Amino acid sequence: MPGFRVHVVSDVHGNAKDLARAGDGADAVVCLGDLVLFLDYADHARGIFPDLFGKANATRLVELRTARRFDEARTFGASLWAGIDRGPAVESAVRKQYAELFAAFPAPTYATYGNVDIPRLWPEYAGPGTTVLDGERVEIGGRVFGFVGGGLRTPMRTPYEISDEEYAAKIEAVGEVDVLCTHIPPEVPELVYDTVARRFERGSRALLDAIRRTRPRYSLFGHVHQPLVRRMRIGSTECVNVGHFASAGRPWTLEW
Repeated sequence: MPGFRVHVVSDVHGNAKDLARAGDGADAVVCLGDLVLFLDYADHARGIFPDLFGKANATRLVELRTARRFDEARTFGASLWAGIDRGPAVESAVRKQYAELFAAFPAPTYATYGNVDIPRLWPEYAGPGTTVLDGERVEIGGRVFGFVGGGLRTPMRTPYEISDEEYAAKIEAVGEVDVLCTHIPPEVPELVYDTVARRFERGSRALLDAIRRTRPRYSLFGHVHQPLVRRMRIGSTECVNVGHFASAGRPWTLEW
C-alpha cells in the first residue's frame, strides 16, 4: 500500500519562492505559521521595518533587542514612527506579503498562525486549497492532526501573543491527536533556547503537560530559529523543531 507524505514548514518569513515548491513530492503541506517578515535578524535589509526606515535603523533595532534592552528598543522605534500612522502602514505591507505567500501555498495546505501573524487578515487570502486551523483537529491521510497557533506574551509584543490561559484552553480543545502541531515549542529548556539570539524564547507549559498526558506520536513546532536541540523524546512522543524555513528553504518530512 502506498505511503502518505506530509511536508511541514514553519517560520516562512516572506520566503514565497521556496514555499511554492514546498509541496513537491508530498500529499499535503502543514504550515506552523510566521508568514510575515517584519525584520530579518540575519539580513537587516529585508522586511517591513527596513523597507520603511532603512537598513541602518534596522541594524540598530536588532542590536538593542539582542542585548535585551527592550525599553530602549521601543523608544527608538517610537521615534521612527513619529508622524506615521503605524497601523495602516504595517497592515498595507502585511497584506502585500500575504497576497504573495498565500498564492504560493500548495494544495492541500493545513496552516495555523505564528506569533507575528495577523489572524483577522487570513480569511481574505486563504484560497480553497488552504485550511486554517487554531484550537482544532483535522484528519490528514488517516491520522488526526491538532493545531494550536500563536505565541505567549513577551516583551517583544508581537501581533499574535495571547495569555497562558487562552493558549491552554486551545490545547485542551484539541485533545488527543496523533500529531500535535503548534507554532511554539513545549516549555523545555533545550527546545526553547536560541543559540544565536542567546536567549530563551517562550514555550508552553500547557503544551508540555498535554504531551505527557495525551502522548501524541509527534509534537511539531517552530518559532525558535536556532534551537539548542532540534529533536528530543518526551515519553513516547517525538518532539521536532521542523526548522527555520525562511533560511533553509526546505520542509521537514513526515511519512507513514
